[in-house]
Amino acid sequence: QVQLVESGGGLVQPGGSLRLSCAASGSIFSVNRMGWYRQAPGKQRDLVAIITDDGTTNYADSVKGRFTISRDNAKNTVYLQMNSLKPEDTAVYICNAILRPSISQFSYYYWGQGTQVTVSS
Repeated sequence: QVQLVESGGGLVQPGGSLRLSCAASGSIFSVNRMGWYRQAPGKQRDLVAIITDDGTTNYADSVKGRFTISRDNAKNTVYLQMNSLKPEDTAVYICNAILRPSISQFSYYYWGQGTQVTVSS
């Protein structure tokens, strides 16, 4: 069973930092794009950052210069380093991957369960 498991969320003060991790596990043929979305109560789920299999990155305007996405292909893991955190960054952060399971000839979107990030003084 393919799954994505996030970790690293928590409570931090404004200006603080957190690093989120997301590992894909199971019988996987290949992993293409990985990324992070976030959703605050009463708001839409928005893309935060993505990274392709060749290392190309894209960020939401609201996090540019503060967040950095990276991946370790050997571990099928994506990271999100979050610096200079603001209260408006408070949300559930959800890992996403486009990957091909070993039993399939096609790739699919997979989602983690999410990890809570709260930025408050």
